[in-house]
Amino acid sequence: MVRIDLMADRIFPLDRRELMAGLGAAVLCPAMPSMATAQARPSLMLQAKAGVMPSRPGGPDTPIWSLGGPTPDRDIRFTRGDALEITLQNDLPVPALLNCHGIDGVPAAEPLTARAPIAPGARETFVIPVRHAGTFMCDLRLLGDGQARPLPARAVIVGESEPAAVDRDEVFLIEDWRLRPDGTAIAPGIDPKDTFSVYTINGLRTLDISMRANERLRLRFVNGCQRSVIAIKIEGYDVRVMAIDGQPAEPFLARNGAVVLAPGTRVDTFLDATAPAGTTSSILLHDGKESHPIGRLVISSEPPIRAAPAPPAPPLPSNGLPTRLDLKNAVRIDLALGGPQADWVTPANFAKSAVPAFRAKTGRTVVLALSNRAAVPAVFHLHGHHFRLLDRLDDGWKPFWLDTLAIDPGMTQRIAFAAEHAGRWLIETMPTDWAAPRLVRWYAVE
Repeated sequence: MVRIDLMADRIFPLDRRELMAGLGAAVLCPAMPSMATAQARPSLMLQAKAGVMPSRPGGPDTPIWSLGGPTPDRDIRFTRGDALEITLQNDLPVPALLNCHGIDGVPAAEPLTARAPIAPGARETFVIPVRHAGTFMCDLRLLGDGQARPLPARAVIVGESEPAAVDRDEVFLIEDWRLRPDGTAIAPGIDPKDTFSVYTINGLRTLDISMRANERLRLRFVNGCQRSVIAIKIEGYDVRVMAIDGQPAEPFLARNGAVVLAPGTRVDTFLDATAPAGTTSSILLHDGKESHPIGRLVISSEPPIRAAPAPPAPPLPSNGLPTRLDLKNAVRIDLALGGPQADWVTPANFAKSAVPAFRAKTGRTVVLALSNRAAVPAVFHLHGHHFRLLDRLDDGWKPFWLDTLAIDPGMTQRIAFAAEHAGRWLIETMPTDWAAPRLVRWYAVE
């Protein structure tokens, strides 16, 4: 069986092609929203407004547009089975549209196909049944290309019904920014000439994580980058992958301790602090060009949390996705990504009257052949359903579920999903090129 940890082989050092090789993966969000409860229904209040990010040491903060709320809470957590009421207040000078990654089967919450952009000064409220536990991501980036300021991503955590076998649970949200020499940030869809890249973790330029000896950490990596495929490596540690894109996987060790993420990918990992007290390990980010130190894992001098390392953890509880897919009787569709494609449009030009990319009957298996015709890697994101990455011979699949996939130029990847949820669902794609546009289509399950 081929496993996703093969994609991290030789990640450090590596070039862009090595970074992308074998990439099989790439929902709502930390950082500043508030949560309330009314009539036993949890609610999340979000505000699109002007904000800042830390710039160079000693320099002024960089203006951006933010997605936050009235309290400084960093992590927002809910429980599987909740019906979450989300309200977005748009205090930006442009229309805004919340886009959630990883929420399956809620057609009324779909951006563009069911929910229109909200005007400056307006607000919207919608309800999402939280059927699955996991790590999710949301942002305002569907309409973000070419805007006056870039927009951040956020992560929301939905807890399992059964406690996971960890001592602590932390989010590691990585974002990329393009800054001009004067420190101003540009949005994607704009020529990045004369800019330099900056990465932040949970809104900070660097992040130290302290652990006690023999402590087990659940570290939820979220690639909130606009365009960058990245690899994260914690030097000297085994990193066990437990879930991808919000769905439990067969646990496996990340190859060479590196986790590869496409924009929008979320990977949940378990890490045991087996090093002696006082040990410091670098956390490195590789973007296919160079390695960036972005943090440290520090073993504190406090007494060990237990006398010996914890035993191997069992898999995370299933979210109930199907165990088998009927490939023999599947609907098969070819989709071209990248290059000039008349059927793909920018989100601003999306029309509900457009012909869908494909239609499928509820209960059928759908196989998509995704061909990247661009000169750079392309990222594909499927709304409404999670999919399996098929083996090259189309005779099986990898032991994990995805909703996001990066595809090398000139390559074709095949994916399969069970069309369980009736509705109109969005498809997104974008090249890993800062100036290139995000494009969308839609598909129907009837």
